Amino acid sequence: MNILIRGGRLIDPAQQLDQVGDLYIRGEEILAIEEAPEGFEADEVIEAAGLVVCPGFIDLCAHVREPGYTQKGSIASETAAAAAGGITTLVTPPTTKPVVDTPAVAELIQDRAAEQGLARVLPMGALTQGLSGEQLAPMHALASSGCIAFTNTRKPVASTLVLLRALEYAATHDLLVIFQAQDPSLSASGCMHEGATSTRLGLNGISEAAETIEVSRCLMLVEQTGVRAHFGQLSCERSVRLIEAARERGLKVSADVSIQNLLLIDESVSGFDADYHLMPPLRGQLDRAGLRQGLVTDTLQAICSDHQPHEAIAKQAPFAATEPGMSNLETLLPLSLQLVEEQLLELSQLVEKLTLGPARILGLDDGTLEVGTQADICIFDPNEEWVLNPNEMRSGGKNTPFAGKMLKGRVQITLLGGEIIYRR
Repeated sequence: MNILIRGGRLIDPAQQLDQVGDLYIRGEEILAIEEAPEGFEADEVIEAAGLVVCPGFIDLCAHVREPGYTQKGSIASETAAAAAGGITTLVTPPTTKPVVDTPAVAELIQDRAAEQGLARVLPMGALTQGLSGEQLAPMHALASSGCIAFTNTRKPVASTLVLLRALEYAATHDLLVIFQAQDPSLSASGCMHEGATSTRLGLNGISEAAETIEVSRCLMLVEQTGVRAHFGQLSCERSVRLIEAARERGLKVSADVSIQNLLLIDESVSGFDADYHLMPPLRGQLDRAGLRQGLVTDTLQAICSDHQPHEAIAKQAPFAATEPGMSNLETLLPLSLQLVEEQLLELSQLVEKLTLGPARILGLDDGTLEVGTQADICIFDPNEEWVLNPNEMRSGGKNTPFAGKMLKGRVQITLLGGEIIYRR
């Protein structure tokens, strides 16, 4: 199918492109920009005047909950939510049931995503069997089955020797390891950031040291093994400084941050609203400022949703007894646009944090509008204002602290491989 996207603001950081123009698509690929190819006849014309046309977003951390937790969400529901949010590629953690520690589970996730045809779902493989932190998972076999990276999520690898051996193995095969740094002994009983707010509310806190100590340990092992490493969903200013110093020493490390940690702080928990029970927790103002500074200086190369959908009952308990996380695929774009509204980032810089940045971290050729690449495209209106109604969310999880809030910026059309998969 031939598609002409006419008169949109084309933004592609990979080509340093930011201009009004036309985009031509033939089949699954981008055929041309600006000038119509000879003999091109469009089967469909998308009028994009006043809209932004950019690569489809790549989300570095989104739980799809299948297999095993379909009461919270499914590959069908979460990829539908992704398409509505302009996200064409999802990287999903191995915290399914069974865990992604065998090729069969990795292939199952990809096959079901392909059947739905609404987003590319790239599974992360388990770093250790069952995420138990004891024996190494068959990483090479998992990589051959499509696992894009390896992680133990926030499950502890108590033995530094086991972690060292895992990183040595990953380095030997040039596999990407993703850390979600958290020391279990310092965070076990906590449910929010340790500070004045947690003390006032009488809730057990999680100190910054729970993250920074584990970041430090992992960085030491990364330096020793030379493994390609990424630190996901950092929440502390000191963590950002540790990553910055490591990169200055020449380590092959990258890092991202979830959009909620860039916008919200621990004081939001004051009303005991369980939708603010997140992991990593919302930190204080100084940490948020440090994360924002890391974004501007490119120490943090990507923004992710850290999408964690839950069924309603998971949030219906006293704050500390609820399950942490928020449903965030459909709000990633408008929430991120607040950073542009606050003049922290230019629009083109924000697009880079959602497209090219994640692609480079994963070693993919995606995240661009270059001629000859697959036509994964998001078309959005940066100025449309709308109220988030959880009942209209496509995700299986309606758990969001932004319910009923006015948001600005909305996806109009999403294309995956040249096919329109979402149209508002």
